[in-house]
Amino acid sequence: MRSFRQFIEEHKDEITALQILYSRPYKQRLTFKDIRDLAHTIAKPPYILTPEKLWQAYEALEKSRVRGAGGRVLTDLVSLVRFELQQDNELVPFEAVVDQRFEAWLRRQEETGRTFTPEQRQWLEAIRDHIATSLGIARDDFEYIPFVERGGLGKAASLFGGDLDRLLEEMTEALAA
Repeated sequence: MRSFRQFIEEHKDEITALQILYSRPYKQRLTFKDIRDLAHTIAKPPYILTPEKLWQAYEALEKSRVRGAGGRVLTDLVSLVRFELQQDNELVPFEAVVDQRFEAWLRRQEETGRTFTPEQRQWLEAIRDHIATSLGIARDDFEYIPFVERGGLGKAASLFGGDLDRLLEEMTEALAA
């Protein structure tokens, strides 16, 4: 893991994803493009690393601090970098982190009296899943599966009304930060 730590140190000022993950609180939002660029960079010599290889190495070296199987999706790089920077005490797949944040977000909504119908809840869960793999969601994303199969942007707009844009922004902020 010394090579990954060394890579982070050497490139923390050049690679957008590392710049964002290094700055707390974050000055800008991390994007999927940032993570994809980081993945492409670490895949090149001399590092030749992938999220999966990194995850496996941490499982071998830090078994007691690694939870779940990760490294299969690019967003797990967020968890890997945060763990290496000691921002997180445990290495947990990014999807599991997003799930925890989603549950906390739902509790906060309920505490403020905001409730969701079962159909809205299904949409919120699909939005959560999209954020877990893409680090965010925008109106354009409703043109793709699974949203388009459920009626796309039109259906989402009818379910959430004028709150849709605010809801997407709020969920992205709460789940992917």
